[in-house]
Amino acid sequence: MTARPTATPSPALPEEEESDPEDAVPKEGTSCKRRGCGGSFKGGDRKEEECVYHPGQALFHEGSKGWTCCKRRVLEFDEFMRIPGCKTKKRHLFVGKPKADGTDEEVVKEVRNDFYQTATTVIASLYLKKIDKAVSKVEFKDAQTVALDLHTADKKRYQTDMPLFGTIDTEKSSFKIMGTKLELTLAKADGAGWPVLRADDRPTGEIIQAGRAGRV
Repeated sequence: MTARPTATPSPALPEEEESDPEDAVPKEGTSCKRRGCGGSFKGGDRKEEECVYHPGQALFHEGSKGWTCCKRRVLEFDEFMRIPGCKTKKRHLFVGKPKADGTDEEVVKEVRNDFYQTATTVIASLYLKKIDKAVSKVEFKDAQTVALDLHTADKKRYQTDMPLFGTIDTEKSSFKIMGTKLELTLAKADGAGWPVLRADDRPTGEIIQAGRAGRV
């Protein structure tokens, strides 16, 4: 019996990247939402724009830093921020499509963090610019969880329950919102050393000394 030929499914089309609606009018000074671009709206005719950006994700691994869409890797964060984009579009992404929940906030899935520690505290920095103190919330939920609901002035939102590697004294822990980051001062409950900040971070084997920033 001759086998019937089977149809080979067509390869899935890549998901269309988000773009501004044709009639979008951003506020002057609005930053481009695409990774690695850094452009801002200065007014005028948008037909003259050019967006050079990274379509991939940031990749930090064993001290090296880069993008999943590029081969270049660097060691310092400042160098990482200067890696030129590898894709070009005719217009920036200042506004984006309307969100399904009716808000105009962009959901941020993850933020860069680092930390250092002493015998009694862990000082962690979560890097998110322009956090709005009036509407953002930071709660030391229990001995191993910090609940974050951060809103920024440029319409971004980062919301998560962050699982901590070690246990903390919630009453003695505190936080400070700065221009470029959220700083957590976590009071250790038992004085033990933390090899990583989050319980779901993979240990690198590096021993984090007191007063030395931990790598992500």
